[in-house]
Amino acid sequence: MIRRNARLRQEYLYRKGLEGQAKEDYEKKRKIKKALDEGKPIPTELVDFEFKHRDEIKLDKIDQEKSPSSIDDEYARAGIQDPKVFITTSREPSARLIQFSKELKMMFPNSQKMNRGAHVMKELVDACRANDVTDLVIAHEHRGEPVGLVVSHLPYGPTAYFEIKNCVMIHDIEDSSPPSLAFPHLIFNNFTTPLGERTENILKYLFPVPKEDSRRVITFSNDNDFISFRHHLYEKDGHKNIILKEIGPRFELKLYKIQLGTVEQDEADLEWVYRPYMNSSKNRTFI
Repeated sequence: MIRRNARLRQEYLYRKGLEGQAKEDYEKKRKIKKALDEGKPIPTELVDFEFKHRDEIKLDKIDQEKSPSSIDDEYARAGIQDPKVFITTSREPSARLIQFSKELKMMFPNSQKMNRGAHVMKELVDACRANDVTDLVIAHEHRGEPVGLVVSHLPYGPTAYFEIKNCVMIHDIEDSSPPSLAFPHLIFNNFTTPLGERTENILKYLFPVPKEDSRRVITFSNDNDFISFRHHLYEKDGHKNIILKEIGPRFELKLYKIQLGTVEQDEADLEWVYRPYMNSSKNRTFI
């Protein structure tokens, strides 16, 4: 089983590398066409590429070509098959972390929650793979307060590690509305960089496609690399006015690592990681 998983992982990384090369070639063709349309010389770094692929490049059809998808084939089932999310916690969770995991279960449709007990991480991941689970979500705590969230996509990854800040649970929100089990509409704000798009995909595919009449809304809003999570129900008051009612929970996420593999693979490569020296400017953002 270990060799099979390693082989499947290598095949996935090979396919992903081919996709990246195709996207790079496409961008080079676009730059060549733009330079020719504007009557400017071809950039020096693209001269050799244009000479080698002159017969293959059809400059009049580049605009009609679609850029290769940046979504990895690990999300190929998205929109066709609803995700199955498995939720658990770190070992010996406090009552507050258990309550937080229950609220995560209400937040993600088609999710299941299990007490961690004495199970090791490899056993959890193998059980999720055997039952066609698409994502494993693990909540961590420090002194009874939720401080970490791990989202591991199966079967190949990636795994995103988030820090949780300013967590306010449902029972701490005054006049909160009862939770809804309807599939939510998603709002993503200010995920503009390649890393932001990657983070948006990781979070977006935790949720199934909603129905048009769903009145449940989940918002992920990025501000200075802090992702604010908000959960609302809306009602129409007349023809123009809309009333928002917060459900909860409410918290901020701070991404600090994306790993090219599942959560139990310590040897997996890192796609992105936050380092202390990267905080060289107050205005520097990554998402």
